[in-house]
Amino acid sequence: MSEFQKVARVEDIPDPGRELLELEDRIVVLLHVGGEIFCIDDVCTHDGGPLSDGPLENYAIACPRHGAKFDIRTGQVLSMPATENTVAHDVKVENGDIFVRINDGSQPMKVVSGGATVSRSGSAHDSFRPDAVASQSGSSETPAIPPPAPVSSGELSEDLIREELKKVIDPELFVNIVDLGLIYNVNLVPVEEGKSNVKIDMTMTSPMCPAGPQMIANSKQVLTQLPKVGEVEVKIVLDPPWTPDRMTEDARDQLGIF
Repeated sequence: MSEFQKVARVEDIPDPGRELLELEDRIVVLLHVGGEIFCIDDVCTHDGGPLSDGPLENYAIACPRHGAKFDIRTGQVLSMPATENTVAHDVKVENGDIFVRINDGSQPMKVVSGGATVSRSGSAHDSFRPDAVASQSGSSETPAIPPPAPVSSGELSEDLIREELKKVIDPELFVNIVDLGLIYNVNLVPVEEGKSNVKIDMTMTSPMCPAGPQMIANSKQVLTQLPKVGEVEVKIVLDPPWTPDRMTEDARDQLGIF
């Protein structure tokens, strides 16, 4: 583990306030809250957004891109779409000087203030509740699409399309794409022989979401099994950008967001 480095004076950072630093080739942010100083990586683990630009409320800071929140004391992720903690670093304050020691994750992170050392709970390698959902199923593998249930023989409708799309699960969050609020629009275009083509506008929790191609393919797979569906087109749209308030109550309950 590296040594403590003097980085700032307490009096130079308002309370509440923050200061961006570069230490040992990584960007970190100092946070002054409630008379205490904390230090975390300036990286949202969801898509690399800068946490230092986000709103700070008590001991939680939110990524300005998609709203994922992290505990500034431990780096622990508090809300999706992030599922992994960011890294928190050791801090000590002596005679008004702030010292930071970069935490490589091999040792428990501590805060040292005025000569007293207090261990903090949490690890940079812990993850958010969706991982617990995976462990309960006995596997950490990407969830497969369940066998198709019998399809209604009624008229094709947007409601039916959305119900079928609930079979498609976000492989990072383990919640279906409808309850996550990823489906912006469903359009049915009648064609020959009583069938309709389906055009879907879908968004992603992040513009760089690696699961995008998989969710598109899975969406086409479940919809083409409907007897009155012709061609299926899934278009990715990023305007307006996705935010957590698009989730249903069921999704919030599943992810432990209250």
